[in-house]
Amino acid sequence: MPSNKINKKKIKKSGPKGKQILSPKGMHDVLPEEAQARDKLYKVAKDVLEFYGFGKIETPIVENAELFSRTVGESTDIVEKEMYAVRSRGKEHLVMRPEMTASVVRSYLEHGLHRLPQPQFLYYIGPAFRHENPQAGRYRQFWQIGAEVLGGESDPIYDAQIIIAFSRLLGELKLKNLIVGINSIGGTADRQNYKKKLLEHYRLHNKEICKDCMRRMKTNPLRLLDCKSRSCQNIIDEAPSVLDHLSSPSKAHFKSVLEFLDEAGIPYVLKPRLVRGLDYYNKTVFEIFTEDDEKGELSLVGGGRYDYLAEILGRRSVAGVGAAMGVERVLEAAKERDPSFGTPRSKKRVYLIHIGDLAKRKSISLLEEFREAHLPIIGNLGKTSLSNQLEAADKAGATLALILGQKEVFEEDIIIRDMKTGAQETIPLKKAVKEIKKRLK
Repeated sequence: MPSNKINKKKIKKSGPKGKQILSPKGMHDVLPEEAQARDKLYKVAKDVLEFYGFGKIETPIVENAELFSRTVGESTDIVEKEMYAVRSRGKEHLVMRPEMTASVVRSYLEHGLHRLPQPQFLYYIGPAFRHENPQAGRYRQFWQIGAEVLGGESDPIYDAQIIIAFSRLLGELKLKNLIVGINSIGGTADRQNYKKKLLEHYRLHNKEICKDCMRRMKTNPLRLLDCKSRSCQNIIDEAPSVLDHLSSPSKAHFKSVLEFLDEAGIPYVLKPRLVRGLDYYNKTVFEIFTEDDEKGELSLVGGGRYDYLAEILGRRSVAGVGAAMGVERVLEAAKERDPSFGTPRSKKRVYLIHIGDLAKRKSISLLEEFREAHLPIIGNLGKTSLSNQLEAADKAGATLALILGQKEVFEEDIIIRDMKTGAQETIPLKKAVKEIKKRLK
């Protein structure tokens, strides 16, 4: 394990003329305007998911690497290429979490949540990390909103409820043309039989497939259907359908999921080539996407059932189904629909203007009065010029300005200025909160 000490000799000192330090590739800062949009998205997610009975859970950003090599799969791109290793002073092999379902299941088992009434409905909001090529709406540090149903029976109603909850969440954001793409990859025996048929098909095209698919034939045949290489698309289109190779119990499970979605009025399309990129899925797998005339299908949510994930972690089998939504991609779609998404609708802002040191000191206690009354008021106590403060009030979209000068402090008055008309009125300072409350109604 490499030392955790920083080699100062390797760090180039950068003076005034040195190269500017920027954020790492694929990472990005969340500035105030975007933070407001995120807060709105998180509130919608919280309201919808908690309505459906989900309780919030938070897991560490750093986990043991074995958690993901076991569950996500040794042969997946995530484990082979994309995980960020974390230096540790001990012998632990730690990584920044590349996804969060495995973390939630680990926490469920570690803290005995399986002893509570089952199933447990859990949701989370947080960042994950993958070292992949950044794309539009996809970063190396990305945020997810996810939900998992753990324990109880492997009942298809829970598959449907996860899909319904995320469909309603996206609907609350007023996103249009939402469709669920859904498939079943069956149980263990189903997949083994299907893999044989799939490999037979691919062996007929050995000379046509890409290098990654040559490797996948040996390590993870189902992921052949997940290939994005153009050279493999015709081979994928002609591949046998997994839906034709499901056992009777798997067919019955999938049929029930679809019937529940029909009952809820959720539009869906069967996608027999949909397998998802992680090893732990079984039976239902799905994506929720929006159709765009220019961009085509844009996937916003992905998930499925994973009844064997807990068993992979060394415990007994625990039924599980869940999904995760990419925050950056959903925000991008929401802002395309409504560029003002997340910005405050109300322009009824009050701006406090002070003139002189005495008024500045008095402004401190006045601001606290407005805070205690839960009234929106802003100001910049560092400014001194009346004209500069009026200009700032105008730029902030304030409808009213409160002007407090030395004369007003001595006389215990304050001036209310209508920012649109310029009309001014002097009122007793002790009535300022009450008067503003009345005018903002």
